[in-house]
Amino acid sequence: MSLPSTQKAAVKVGTGDASRTEIRELPVPEPSPDQILVKINYSGLCASDKSLLLDEWGSTGILQQPCTQGIAGHEGAGTVVKVGSNVQDLWQPGDRAGIKWIASICRKCEFCTNGVDECHCPKQLNSGFSIAGTFQEYCITDARYATRLPDGVSDAEAGPLLCGGVTAYTGCKRSGVRPGQWIVIPGAGGGLGHLAVQYANAMGMRVIAIDGGDAKRDLCLSLGAEKFIDFTTCKDIPAEVMSITKYGAHGVVVISATRQGYEQAPHMLRPQGTMVCIGLPKDGTVIAGAPPILMVLKKLNIVGSVTGTLKDVEECLDFTARGLVRPILTHGDLGDINRFLDDMGAGRLAGRAVIKVAA
Repeated sequence: MSLPSTQKAAVKVGTGDASRTEIRELPVPEPSPDQILVKINYSGLCASDKSLLLDEWGSTGILQQPCTQGIAGHEGAGTVVKVGSNVQDLWQPGDRAGIKWIASICRKCEFCTNGVDECHCPKQLNSGFSIAGTFQEYCITDARYATRLPDGVSDAEAGPLLCGGVTAYTGCKRSGVRPGQWIVIPGAGGGLGHLAVQYANAMGMRVIAIDGGDAKRDLCLSLGAEKFIDFTTCKDIPAEVMSITKYGAHGVVVISATRQGYEQAPHMLRPQGTMVCIGLPKDGTVIAGAPPILMVLKKLNIVGSVTGTLKDVEECLDFTARGLVRPILTHGDLGDINRFLDDMGAGRLAGRAVIKVAA
């Protein structure tokens, strides 16, 4: 397969709120013997990309590393165009592949070998954070950790599902909510939230969606939410949840990265309920928790959830392959990333942004 020597990439320039991406011409990377080179057809734009590009997590010490060349993106879907010499039994040119936040693991540590959760491998490499990401036309990745994309899921759909979808799906699983039980989703009308509503509904949960405005209400209800609470008009959201559920929700998956969302969540739970922390506020003083007396008397569980394993990714893609979950997409190209970052920060972005990368 004939490949170009150079490619277009969206590269971070500047620091902090003044950061922007510029389209630059860079060399096409060469895969090592254990890697594949993927022509990126589509890449999702995640809130984590925004935080890394705008240095929003700088106070916590989390900054995009220089070895990325300033190329963010970790929701890439495309076509394999070159296969390393050690992995030609796994991939062939023309195969469809997905690149995720976790791009590579060591396969030797306790977390990689326990058969439960490799997401905590201390030697993992992360797309767009510690290695160059998917906002480029050609991206290399670990052949043994790339995801094979199923029929019935387009590249445009697969991109946002490889992080946003699996994060929403695993968050619903971590809640422990069973079919017929109540789950509350603050931030339900956003890019991650609208996926969580669909996964929860497909898993048989009764969904209470929280967001603001008529457009978000219509969206959440159309996607399977049973109830909607508008935070712009409701004066006491926990009381409203109690009114709907009688004893409180069985689980709350906090998608919204706000102080209010984290402060209210424990008060929406019934005894032995579970609060799942997903949204990552840029304000490092926001705490996930509850007063000890509330924690003790209600025997509450507070857990974190981050992306998902290879198996979780396969499962979340299967929901779309079966027509049960469909991301609502706002389309653009590499030149639209800055506009999408502004829209995301202002709460104007509908569904998930997806970038058409390769021409």
